[in-house]
Amino acid sequence: MKFYFPDSQDLVSPTYDFITEEYSPYRVRQRDDKYAHEVLQPNPYDGILVSKAIVDGSLKGAGKYSMPQRERLYRLGVTKFFRLPDNVATLGDCGAFNYVDEELPPYTVDEVLNFYEGCGFDLGISIDHVIFGYDAKVSDADVNPAWAERRKISLHYAEEFLAGVQKRGDQIEPVGAAQGWSPASYADSVYRLQEMGYQRIALGGMVPLKTHEILACLQVIDEVRRPETELHLLGITRVGSMEEFAGHGVTSFDSTSPFRQSFMDDRNNYHTATESFTAIRVPQVDANPALKRRVLAGEVSQAKAKTLERECLKRLRAYDRGEETVDRVIEAVSEYDQLVDPNKKSKVSAYREILEAQPWKSCLCTLCGTHGIEMVIFRGTERNKRRGFHNLAVFADNIRHITRPLEQEN
Repeated sequence: MKFYFPDSQDLVSPTYDFITEEYSPYRVRQRDDKYAHEVLQPNPYDGILVSKAIVDGSLKGAGKYSMPQRERLYRLGVTKFFRLPDNVATLGDCGAFNYVDEELPPYTVDEVLNFYEGCGFDLGISIDHVIFGYDAKVSDADVNPAWAERRKISLHYAEEFLAGVQKRGDQIEPVGAAQGWSPASYADSVYRLQEMGYQRIALGGMVPLKTHEILACLQVIDEVRRPETELHLLGITRVGSMEEFAGHGVTSFDSTSPFRQSFMDDRNNYHTATESFTAIRVPQVDANPALKRRVLAGEVSQAKAKTLERECLKRLRAYDRGEETVDRVIEAVSEYDQLVDPNKKSKVSAYREILEAQPWKSCLCTLCGTHGIEMVIFRGTERNKRRGFHNLAVFADNIRHITRPLEQEN
């Protein structure tokens, strides 16, 4: 099972000083900052997925790449731009979520192929139009016309895309995008893409589906899927079901979920092979909106807030060295929590759990070994992204053993 990590220009700075909270004055972001595959061994993913919408923008506006970054990507190519080792594959897609509200995709096949080939991707996904709806029992006669139209559009572009790839000399491996609203419609899309000549097919629009609904689709797809056809799940992370997915022809998937949970989830921020922990929140006084509002309103003394903030960090680091107790750390963190937001539900029990377990000490990833307790402190982008990279390493290790069962032709 291969895991692709969708790029959103997430890097960490090796020169960042956690004590002074400062970057080196000589830091050049693109030159000096590091991607996850540059700070972790083994690689935390088998490939990266880069969206045209992220690089070039879409009808919603500019992408996440600055103009110099975009120009550098086109000039160097995707492998050199990301400084990728030889065993990390590259997959391009259109970023259909960025134009989901439009009547038609905003790109032509030639524009997409120019992006894929110009950047030197290994594989590229055909243009598709996301269907946000699922009804396993709806008949073709009663289906939402907009859903049917979007599937028709996706299949039309897939046919044009494959013809374009072949006309240009097969510089990339084509991946056909299948859309649907039910097991039967997904299976029909896969059947049609196979008839066109695709041997790799990406199943899109499944992110909102429950696991049993995804499995229902895969089971019906099995009835038409050829043994050589490999499936990719777009945006799906269901670790507990990956072996089952593999049994239905899924050989790859992509997701940002393990990374984003490090700073977006309310509780499951730091992952281990068997469980998840809540990172300890020590917000920056000058950067936390809720605390800034309380300071400006005169409800909180800024000097007191800064004193408590420093005391939390001091005790956490002392605890990491074996010079402080859990109770005293909890005491400081709880007092600061109440100052930041007195109405917030206490996370004391979750903080005690991670402090007593000390999972960062037993973690073998290079980041935990280097930064210690800083990895479980929820505070600023440098700590939070490093924790996200750690989560990617744990996730990759959990799925490395999953392989696609050998299939026999009927």
